[in-house]
Amino acid sequence: MDYSTSGFFADVTVAFAGIMLIVTGGFDVLHGIAAIGEPDFYAAGSDYTFRFSVTAWGWIHLVLGLVTVLIGVALLRGARWARVVGIVLAVIGAMSNFLSIPAYPWWSMITIGIYVLVIWSLTVQMKDYRR
Repeated sequence: MDYSTSGFFADVTVAFAGIMLIVTGGFDVLHGIAAIGEPDFYAAGSDYTFRFSVTAWGWIHLVLGLVTVLIGVALLRGARWARVVGIVLAVIGAMSNFLSIPAYPWWSMITIGIYVLVIWSLTVQMKDYRR
């Protein structure tokens, strides 16, 4: 197998993105459930421009997490449309985690970093997608 081909690189980056979307989506689902079930579990800052209740953030992360897992599975199954949807979903996921930094700061920052890697993984070989 020739590992220098762009096809192999594209397959590996899409697989990485799919797996990371499944992992981050799964964690978002778990955090959403935790925030809905026990809102006092997370520290919620009171001085923040984008202030929502922790339960509202829980529902947002639960829904986004479920959709993220489905798109990750579609990427692993080879759906080419899922690349673009994955990029859009990673941007939305990164923004939602940015907005929820007061509720769970460390996890939000780590998840933003993972979403940035997913965006890179799906865009680095977009020229292959346009063919």
